[in-house]
Amino acid sequence: MNPNQPGGPLLEVKHLTKWFNDGKGLFSKPKYVKAVEGVSFFLEKGKTIGVVGESGCGKSTLARLIMQLIPLDSGQIIFRGDDITGVKGKTLKNVRKNMQMIFQDSYASLNPRMRIGNIIAEPLIIHGEGSSRERKERVEQILEIVGLSKKSFYKFPHEFSGGQRQRIDMARALVFNPDVVICDEAVSALDVSVQAQVLNLLKDLQVRLDLSYVFISHDLSVVRHICDTIMVMYLGKTVETADKHDLFNEPLHPYTQALLSASPRPDPEAVSRQIILSGEVPSPMNPPSGCYFHTRCPLADDLCKTKIPDLKEVAQGHFVACHQVSKEKRPRLTPEG
Repeated sequence: MNPNQPGGPLLEVKHLTKWFNDGKGLFSKPKYVKAVEGVSFFLEKGKTIGVVGESGCGKSTLARLIMQLIPLDSGQIIFRGDDITGVKGKTLKNVRKNMQMIFQDSYASLNPRMRIGNIIAEPLIIHGEGSSRERKERVEQILEIVGLSKKSFYKFPHEFSGGQRQRIDMARALVFNPDVVICDEAVSALDVSVQAQVLNLLKDLQVRLDLSYVFISHDLSVVRHICDTIMVMYLGKTVETADKHDLFNEPLHPYTQALLSASPRPDPEAVSRQIILSGEVPSPMNPPSGCYFHTRCPLADDLCKTKIPDLKEVAQGHFVACHQVSKEKRPRLTPEG
């Protein structure tokens, strides 16, 4: 879908930017961590966009910016065709009824002193939704939807396993029947078998409740399983966006190629051939000039060192920010091993 077509996408993010002040000394010049720089994407109704990249690339900051848990420096957030950038008060509360978030640490995000039923019902109370009886019925209904017993209503978070606590976090996010759910590393802390159960539940709920997901993860196999479109981030910037089949079959950005080559394969007979990148990830407080990836990229030339590449479409729906990639030129790095 073209975001400029009538109707447009459900959620559109335009050039989001967030820098954090390092907060050091009164007499020294302030330094800034460039957490997110000019990130844009759009999400269609009923679809899932995955956001991947190394730790520290700005994935979680991006999620919090979209939810407006932290203020953005510049950019726009458009939801259902309305600009919701910087909205506050009642307007923000209404937005959050339709846009919810599932956090990575399900134990830390649940109040250990509250019963599960009260945790899930709390958003309904804050928004003044229904009577006490109606709220209880809604909580019991949503508990069953996520695969938990009604009896869970009276229990405390410590009485549940990690996978069950993640289901409780999901229930709290779904209690309002939102349109968009942002999953911030929602399964990364779970065992592999439990991950599969939660991922399948997310997919079932997407169909059943007509949900759209922004799915943040560092695990490429998880992203491949659940996402329709994938956006790859490096040091706060988008370096590649494509349909998941295009991205996995023909990754174009050198960083994406290296990232995919490092992903474990389930086939024990497969020969591991990984692209080894030289150097360390630069500091987001002092990123390199030009392309942020040029210090680790074997394809980099003088242009890469001086000019920031634009995110350009090199194939239908396939966008890449790299001076070395074009519609005619698609270089591939050589794996080792």
